[in-house]
Amino acid sequence: MTEAEIKETIFRILAEIAPEADFEVLSPDENLRKALDIDSYDALKFIIGLNEELGVDIPESDYGQLNTLTTIIRYLSTRVG
Repeated sequence: MTEAEIKETIFRILAEIAPEADFEVLSPDENLRKALDIDSYDALKFIIGLNEELGVDIPESDYGQLNTLTTIIRYLSTRVG
């Protein structure tokens, strides 16, 4: 899976959680939770969505690493087949 496909999947999942979000203005290094006003419950839904869509098991200890689009794509690209 390419980074572009991973990014598309991330945006699709985020669109369900934050439908008003404008992904065109989102900086790759911006904290997603702050930028999109995502609470902890929605952040968990996002992680679960990534698991379901991509089949990537993300341990709870790694949640803190997944803050920006750049770090999420980097993390997932090493784990997606």
